[in-house]
Amino acid sequence: MPTLGPERRSVSVLAYAGMSVFETGIVTEVFGLPRPEFDLPWYDLTICAERPGSVPLIGGACLDTPHGLDVFARASTVIVPGVSDVTAAPSPELIDALHRAHQRGARIMSICSGAFALAAAGLLDGRRATTHWRYADLLRRRYPTVDVDPNVLYVDHGDVLTSAGSAAGLDLCLHIIRQDHGATIANAVARRLVTQPHRDGGQAQFIETPVTNAPDDDRVARSMDWALAHLTRPITVDTLAQRARMSPRTYLRHFARSTGTSPIRWLINQRVQASLALLETTNAPIEHIATAVGFDTSVTYRHHFSHTMRTSPAAYRRAFRTGTTPTGSVALSVAKDRETNGVTPDQGAAPDVR
Repeated sequence: MPTLGPERRSVSVLAYAGMSVFETGIVTEVFGLPRPEFDLPWYDLTICAERPGSVPLIGGACLDTPHGLDVFARASTVIVPGVSDVTAAPSPELIDALHRAHQRGARIMSICSGAFALAAAGLLDGRRATTHWRYADLLRRRYPTVDVDPNVLYVDHGDVLTSAGSAAGLDLCLHIIRQDHGATIANAVARRLVTQPHRDGGQAQFIETPVTNAPDDDRVARSMDWALAHLTRPITVDTLAQRARMSPRTYLRHFARSTGTSPIRWLINQRVQASLALLETTNAPIEHIATAVGFDTSVTYRHHFSHTMRTSPAAYRRAFRTGTTPTGSVALSVAKDRETNGVTPDQGAAPDVR
């Protein structure tokens, strides 16, 4: 298991005027909360501001910190959770602090609109980066040398990391823990936070469709519970409809109304999610994992895994069992990974699911 030395444990986060408490709360919960249950050196978090003193927050509250940009720039992990105004240039003092931190070899991370500060400092020039989907076009226009990807939850270049909307900052924080301490510790922290260790897909899913409610139809809910308990079986819409005591046509309508998706798409996602623990904790061949979670073939599994997770099963295993970083971001080149795993574009299009 990786262990951080004292020189790598320091984390600083920037408080700014008009900040949401949630943004700094993400960082505080992950890096600031003591975790003696792990019996390993944890992080040392410091909240800083451009000018020491009182920082006004949304809602009329104030955060008071004696730490300024000098302390901010000295940390081994430096986090900008946002900026006060995405249309205004960050202060020269903040840009200088980011330059100093980067030159020292610090790991610099942004959450949501914090990418604008990193871009202004030139840290994203010629690099892929992300921000909240609402700001993606503006970031692209203001900093045309940045390769803005609005579809991923985060992008990791090793020294500079960016994440999408505020909640995606939690995904990136867990990713950092996975790098520093391994998948077991990251998964344990995620369980304590009651969140997924690694969310599937990217923020594009939140642009196109709203978050759906749990099924409000008991018959649909029971059929879904049955499917989750029998993922290795051949499951079709007819099978699920019979479990719900509906005709297939009626079932499709009720399922879509309850979940916002189709039964087969939901089933594919559940099978991919079920495979993650096997990739993280076992050495089972990809072919065996595919069968264990209900896919007909490893080709079908690889296709749907790549579509859902934006990387291949092999790359996921390498990244999240060893704590290493997939090249560029979690949304690796699907084509490259398919070629690496012997899947041609034609094979990758396999649509069949049991």
